[in-house]
Amino acid sequence: MATVILVRHGRTTANATGVLAGRTVGVSLDQLGREQAALTGQRLAAVPLVGVVSSPLERCRQTAQLIIDRQTGSPVTPFDEELTECDYGQWQGRSLSDLATENLWSVVQTQPSAVVFPGGESMAAMQARSVAAIRRHDAVFEAEHGPDAVWVAVSHGDIIKSILADALGMHLDLFQRINVGPASVSIVRYGVGRPSVHATNTDAGDLSWLATGIHSADAPVGGGAGPQAPRT
Repeated sequence: MATVILVRHGRTTANATGVLAGRTVGVSLDQLGREQAALTGQRLAAVPLVGVVSSPLERCRQTAQLIIDRQTGSPVTPFDEELTECDYGQWQGRSLSDLATENLWSVVQTQPSAVVFPGGESMAAMQARSVAAIRRHDAVFEAEHGPDAVWVAVSHGDIIKSILADALGMHLDLFQRINVGPASVSIVRYGVGRPSVHATNTDAGDLSWLATGIHSADAPVGGGAGPQAPRT
């Protein structure tokens, strides 16, 4: 199958002030967030991307553009509502410190599969729609460009955590064990038998090895030699 690079948007004005932005319109990257996203674009410049699919929210669109700007080719650049932020309902726009006093907060931390945000969506529904969207795009990109195709999905922290949990075979109730920082890169390949996770939550390092594709669907016994020979 193709390889998907999951990128969270860079830091926003809401992140910096401890506010749960949710789907609030007009939440933009702050200066640090623009620098983070530009660095991610630089890391991905050596990888010929066939597509950059983004959540329609402004912070993700800004991050996606900074990635596209460093590409020498012309990846397709659709927006997908299924990759948008969780609908936090009445929690949206409130401070995290305030939300931490709510009874639901502890459920979000320990049993997210049981969470339905007041006036919003359930975390289980969030995971179902986002995983389905990623798998759908992945299949299309492979069909059009072959099994060595590499593409990017730019989305949100809880969305990416839920996609990674699914790829790792983890129950949603364990997904809070995963961290996904601003503008971080995680890498998943959906094989015939199972997904394989090649990186999570990275914010530095060479990604040029992705330009040659990930050729084996089998896990190397003993761990293998890695994507390239050690530098001398």
